[in-house]
Amino acid sequence: MRILLLCSAFNGLTQRAWLELRHDGHDVSVEFALDADVMVSAVARFEPDLIICPFLRERVPSEIWTRYRTIIVHPGPRGDRGPSSLDWAISTAESQWGVTALQAVEEMDAGPIWGSRTFPLGPGERPKSALYNGPVADAAIELIREVVAKAGDPSFTPQPLDYTKPDVIGRLRPAMRAADRQFSWSDSADEILRRIRAADGSPGARATLCGLPVAVFDAHPGPTLPGRPGTILLRHHDAVLVRAGDGGVWIGQVRTEGAVKLPATTALARRLNGVPEVLQPFDGPADHVGRREIGYARQGDVGVLSIDFYNGAMSTGQCRRLSTALRHATSQPTRVLVIRGNDVLSNGIHLNVIDAAPSPSFEAWRNINAIDDVCHEIITCTTQLVVTSVRGSAGAGGVMLALGADRVVLRDGAVLNPHYATMGLYGSEYWTYVLPRRVGDIEAAALTQQCLPIGAARANRIGLVDAVLPASRTEFDEWVLDYAAQLAGSDQYRQLLEQKRTARAAAERRKPLQAYRVEELAEMSRDIFDDRNDFAGLRRAFTTKQKPTATPSRLADHRPAPPATVQREVAPRFAG
Repeated sequence: MRILLLCSAFNGLTQRAWLELRHDGHDVSVEFALDADVMVSAVARFEPDLIICPFLRERVPSEIWTRYRTIIVHPGPRGDRGPSSLDWAISTAESQWGVTALQAVEEMDAGPIWGSRTFPLGPGERPKSALYNGPVADAAIELIREVVAKAGDPSFTPQPLDYTKPDVIGRLRPAMRAADRQFSWSDSADEILRRIRAADGSPGARATLCGLPVAVFDAHPGPTLPGRPGTILLRHHDAVLVRAGDGGVWIGQVRTEGAVKLPATTALARRLNGVPEVLQPFDGPADHVGRREIGYARQGDVGVLSIDFYNGAMSTGQCRRLSTALRHATSQPTRVLVIRGNDVLSNGIHLNVIDAAPSPSFEAWRNINAIDDVCHEIITCTTQLVVTSVRGSAGAGGVMLALGADRVVLRDGAVLNPHYATMGLYGSEYWTYVLPRRVGDIEAAALTQQCLPIGAARANRIGLVDAVLPASRTEFDEWVLDYAAQLAGSDQYRQLLEQKRTARAAAERRKPLQAYRVEELAEMSRDIFDDRNDFAGLRRAFTTKQKPTATPSRLADHRPAPPATVQREVAPRFAG
């Protein structure tokens, strides 16, 4: 079937839809909904059998939906309508939510229903971005496959929206306004957490901190300490603890007026003089922290290093702390180390922190060296077997970080983006070592030059990863721990560890790891300091969320490809 994905951005859900539909054998092309003329032109060129809109903010022109079956994937249950579906669901503490596939008509979200899925929403502990990339995305992919099957059935007829039916539990809600997102620091901590989580990702919840009007993100419950509501009581690495009406709330990310979103202690740095900093070990109780970006725990012969960086971005400071945590973890008397992320393992260096620095080039250089140190700790660990667990996604240097381990395990539905060129970078993190050793030079060149996402099935097929498990996120984490425990208790454990040491020593004799690093950083220096591939401009467009001017040719199969661009200039060279 010829399927056009019409979308506002090639986000995580759109990437998953693109991967899954292509895996099922369909001819899939993508068009960004930049304006009505672009959309109409794309449909005319591709002449699809079906149009699916997995993530679309814009209205589909009537010239399209009156001639082609156009299905909108809406992040709400049957009957829910409006552009702020998840925002309202979290704000009003709904216990159940869903995803609905409906046919485009003149009135937004009011078309005939092709199918729906529901799931428990929980007590509001997950922010909007995690909810969207988690249960919403999982349900949406199931639903998209159902829609495609129904589109091939000539007897299928979608159901008209009928609010008298018991399974139609949603309703029309207006777009959430800035006033709907505001709160007072005198409100309860639970209320504040809901407001911030409902606005997480974008646009953030409006508040005042240190006398500044700001948007706040990445909120977590904190300890109850004496203080006036709205007062910053503590710092912990990148986060600040703010006194609420009946407790404390950790704020991890802040955006001041005219600036990009940054770690709270970076955004408010000049106004935090005198605020005490609390430091906690990676393991043991976290009485004054509650939530850690980096945590370590032992379960018998298995050590688990958990990382939870906001959106997977890793700043210089975060990388240095992670290197310290890795040295701690690898010094413990365990046999296997599991490195696992949350919904995102890692997306590499922190572009927002780099872009906001007094010297972005200098900060980018510090950041890439710091993340290289992290990868070096993983690759050179010969006292334990190392397993990386990817249950959501990873990109750029985060993929290479994962590949430094002895075993890489993916949850089915995880998406990897093992490339750098779309940001004008050659890349580092020892990728010219860890990637070819798994897939070979030819496949490594293709993965880094084509700049396309790769799904779990293909990653497993080409040897990029060692295992894929179809399971819920909780089940996946439990399975990985069982997998690590079996590895630690295996009769072949000592043999596997000795093979690892022998292989590492042999690889070092052939070509030292330092040589890979020097060669990669030589290329990166040209990207960072000479800006040969517009790293500064591409980074700025990313951090300020500039709207694209065209759909990338690598996605739009229906449009002729332009002349070769940056991808050729940063083509990899494997020197050993």
